[in-house]
Amino acid sequence: MDESTSMRGRPGATRVGLFGFLGMGNIGNDACLESMVRYLRADHPDAILDAMCTGPERLRSHYGIDAIPLAWYQKHEQQVSGLAATALKTVGKGIDAFRTAAWVRRHDVVIVPGMGVLEATVPMRAWWTPYSMLLVCASGRIFGTKVALVSVGANVISERLIKRMFAAAARLAFYRSYRDDLSRDAMQQAGVDTEHDQVYPDLAFALPVPADGSGATGPDHRSPPATPAVGVGVMAYYGANCDRGYADQLHASYVEKMKRFVRWLVDSGHRVRLFGGDNNDDGLVQEILADVRAYRPDLDPTWVVAEIVTTFEALARAIAPVDTAVAIRYHNVLCAVKLSKPTLSIGYADKHNALMADMGLSEFCQSARTLDVDQLIEQFKELESRSGRLRQTMAERNTEKVRLLDHQFVELSRLLFSADELVRPAAEHKPVDETVH
Repeated sequence: MDESTSMRGRPGATRVGLFGFLGMGNIGNDACLESMVRYLRADHPDAILDAMCTGPERLRSHYGIDAIPLAWYQKHEQQVSGLAATALKTVGKGIDAFRTAAWVRRHDVVIVPGMGVLEATVPMRAWWTPYSMLLVCASGRIFGTKVALVSVGANVISERLIKRMFAAAARLAFYRSYRDDLSRDAMQQAGVDTEHDQVYPDLAFALPVPADGSGATGPDHRSPPATPAVGVGVMAYYGANCDRGYADQLHASYVEKMKRFVRWLVDSGHRVRLFGGDNNDDGLVQEILADVRAYRPDLDPTWVVAEIVTTFEALARAIAPVDTAVAIRYHNVLCAVKLSKPTLSIGYADKHNALMADMGLSEFCQSARTLDVDQLIEQFKELESRSGRLRQTMAERNTEKVRLLDHQFVELSRLLFSADELVRPAAEHKPVDETVH
């Protein structure tokens, strides 16, 4: 079915576009997408879905959603290099303004599902994410399409152009909600009026967990396992947007420290499951695996294993059997705490600290930039000693997060869709307090 036929297929059906850096191998982004798709298909099965994203092939094959590339240049990037590539990218930015406007105009609603679309915690240029966000929100305002930024992440940004573009995009959106208070405060500092904006949990908290992966809902009376297992999530970390000048040094230091920590885990009697959270992390996972096997050639190969994860569901299955977790990628940390696993966060942005504090784990954080392995080991020992109580706290907070997200979905239905389209009446959803945190 071609795109125009699909968009006209059911007269009167709401046309919903999903926009963002989706289908490109980032597990966290795709988890937010999956959560949104589940909601739309459950509550609005007649809505016509399509997407404008960085991984259209995956959205077509995995979700059955018609999709087009976010950037015009994507279809040429494997064919050219050097000056030709630079020229095409430059031309492409102008073409993208018209492509995005035309795509937005065909929809009643455009949803940006979660993700850190208003933050610059990893290296980026103003003419990539900020430009794309400004285009989609401005197009929505021009053509009367409701653009909704749902449970998105933001941070305080020092680069003036990026900050202004993100702020302008946010102002032009029809609906905004943030995944933590930190994000809302950052946009307020950037000059956006956030008085009526709400804070809801990250959309990934609405996804189901493996049957054996959720934490206990009461006191944990289990005996400590004879051979405790630790999930270690790693990342091809190169610092933040302001760290480009010494990104390689930051990366090398982080990798060496993680190798040292994994060696200590093995020497102290822990099994280890290594995993990443993005296609770019796979090489590092294999590097750390090779290092520990060279360090302990006598070690049973099953003692340290590399888990291949390409979806949030696969990540949850990889983490479900472990007793504790240590991770750096935001959604790896989120997945671990969602499963009520006692977790150590090696963060690269303030959002990690906000998430950990919200889950009762504020003592178990470190910065990737200044990672101290000796301190990490002491924190890990403390984490293990308090695992039972921590599991109970996380289980209770996870229940609350699902409740709050259920409330947000009701709000989205009220604001973005006509009332007679609703499949589940609002009364069937769990009631929430008037104030949402």
